[in-house]
Amino acid sequence: MTMMPDLSRRALLKAGGALVVGYSLAGARLAAAQAADSGHPIGKTVDPHEVDGFLAIHQDGALTVYSGKVDLGTGYRIAVRQMVAEELEIPVERIALVEGDTALTPDQGPTAGSSGIMRGGVQIRQAAATARQALLKLASAKMNVPVENLGVLDGAVIPKGSTIGVTFGALIGDQRFELKLDPKAPLKDPRTYAVVGQTLKRPDMAEKVTGRHVYMHDFKLANMLHGRVLHPPAVGATLAEVDEASIAKIPGARVIRIENFLGIVAEDEWSAVRAQRELKARWTGGGGLPGNDGLIDAIRRAPVIAEEAIETRGDAAGALKSAAKTLRATYFWPPQTHGSIGPSCAVAEFRDGTATIWTASQATHKYREHFATIFGLPPEKVRLIYLDGAGCYGMNGHEDAAADAALLSRATGRPVRVQWMREDEHGFDPKGPPQLLDLEAGLDQDGRIIAWASHLHIPQATKGLANIPLLSPAAAGLAQKPGIGTGLISQNGDPSYPVPHVAVTAHWLKDTPLRPSNIRAPGKIGNCFAVEGFVDELAEAAQVDALEFRLRTLEDPRAIAVLKRVGELMQWEPRVSATARSSAGSLAHGRGVAYIRYKQSENYVAMGIAVTVDRGSGTVQVTRVVCAHDCGLVINPDTTKNQIEGSIVQTLSRALFEEVTFDHDRVTSVDWASYRILKFPEVPEIVVDLLLHQELPPLGVGEAAAAPVAAALANAVFDATGARLRTVPFTPDRVKAALARG
Repeated sequence: MTMMPDLSRRALLKAGGALVVGYSLAGARLAAAQAADSGHPIGKTVDPHEVDGFLAIHQDGALTVYSGKVDLGTGYRIAVRQMVAEELEIPVERIALVEGDTALTPDQGPTAGSSGIMRGGVQIRQAAATARQALLKLASAKMNVPVENLGVLDGAVIPKGSTIGVTFGALIGDQRFELKLDPKAPLKDPRTYAVVGQTLKRPDMAEKVTGRHVYMHDFKLANMLHGRVLHPPAVGATLAEVDEASIAKIPGARVIRIENFLGIVAEDEWSAVRAQRELKARWTGGGGLPGNDGLIDAIRRAPVIAEEAIETRGDAAGALKSAAKTLRATYFWPPQTHGSIGPSCAVAEFRDGTATIWTASQATHKYREHFATIFGLPPEKVRLIYLDGAGCYGMNGHEDAAADAALLSRATGRPVRVQWMREDEHGFDPKGPPQLLDLEAGLDQDGRIIAWASHLHIPQATKGLANIPLLSPAAAGLAQKPGIGTGLISQNGDPSYPVPHVAVTAHWLKDTPLRPSNIRAPGKIGNCFAVEGFVDELAEAAQVDALEFRLRTLEDPRAIAVLKRVGELMQWEPRVSATARSSAGSLAHGRGVAYIRYKQSENYVAMGIAVTVDRGSGTVQVTRVVCAHDCGLVINPDTTKNQIEGSIVQTLSRALFEEVTFDHDRVTSVDWASYRILKFPEVPEIVVDLLLHQELPPLGVGEAAAAPVAAALANAVFDATGARLRTVPFTPDRVKAALARG
């Protein structure tokens, strides 16, 4: 292909406002290098209404994308490149990505709620579509060819029927578009997609599997100190006194105390670990927790400060009174921790009146404002830079470790790295809150659901409010703005079926014993566990096969399609009652199904699970999982399946093993023995089938597949044994107790 000459140096300078950005074809390395640069670039807009906020085209025709959303192991780094590549017809290898840097990227909101592609990627794609139209107009003027006679190919604008064109670099290389993002800029016809919908390799995987990828835990600065924080022995305890002489023999160790905040710094990490272990301090007061054994009773007794009608349809109370048959049940989902394999870590540097914080936070822009308030700085003097950390899919201790590091850096005048210990992570990261659900439903004479009532007993602190306080600033008596929200845990408290009479009521409790957090699919997993478990109970009461019961209730063809597909993949054999079917010996085999329309407006997911239950030991072994998943447009099928598989594995762990234990003072499940997670040999066969709708908008896949897992698993245990499990996790003791109840 013959290209027209590039713009002259004079023309480039005449355009003004050049954006100076380094570029390398190794996109992952570029992003890491830019993220680690502590200098603020001059003139880079981060306005989300401007094309220049998201895109920069360089003179060599390469392109950099600036994304406020980040890749949490989701494959976002390849998917967003594919979306841009599709609109601008530029190879993905020539696209670099900078993510989650508050000085370089627009604020697109936290990376949460499966919104990375659904909102962040779509916004960037619209910027690319706007840029495409601008490039066509620039080329039209340059070549004196009407726009309608031009096309885009391989990073150049070319007249139709010609092989001579002009490169993007020649048109606008290292210049600004100075153009508002056009939300109506036309996107490519899905029938012409060449990149979107294809499985392309993730750009970060090679360095991850060879150990060269820079994670948060690997990041270092010159002259950096290592820090640790001492947390109190009881929640809410007050620091009475500190014996600094107790660590006098540790070279370079120094105590930092600010009111009830107690930290140490040292020149090397082992000295910091020793100082944390050996520093003697006396605390007073605190405690008052109900203990996990008394949690359900505490929830029942807790003051209800507000009641809210989450969903109202028809007359549920009246329909329940006239129903041919009614059922009631109570389900419980306990507090759970994120269980990040690597404890939280962060690096902070206060210098010349500015604060730069390297963090694995999913909400760097939101926490920029938060840290500005804490440290009394203008927001423009605070910069948060995202680096990959240990996964959490929600708020674990990442932001707390960042606050620790920032407090210690401000106190010492040097960069400080803080890495939590395992007991810090499990003991003090915020937890997914408890959920207690009372359900009632009515069937008509034909065994169809005509009425449904859900009563959700959930803490006010989870009502979509951004109110998670960070531990260290609170201990130090520093002002805090609200943090990231804990998630809308009241969603999917109603069935994903067209039941004519529905009432879902949230009974908002004054408080929750442990600091709450958003954890993957906040609330929806617990709600779906209850709702879809109860649907199975209704099917049993109606003497209708569990899959058929759902199918005959549904009207939405996409919902019907995912359930039918699961039935095919499971080779489902209809049966109307669980009568403790078993093979020889104590082993019982069963299968269960669950369905959800995520948030009642997003993905359609059906899940089928096969289990073997050992009646003697109470052990549940998951042998096979199948998932039919409809998330609209699929950008990269392989990364999509990877996300769904990850959701399934993580939620199997949460359903089978995970529960935070605590006494009257503090969390007691502070290691991997007391907080058990799924092990590699326990991972079952997983089959994922994507029902593609490339003509529709993408809905995101980070959360939805997690929601029906626990319900399908409980339903499978019931099918195998006739024992109904209504409390997570399904420990051997709980299984045996359910078997004893019959």
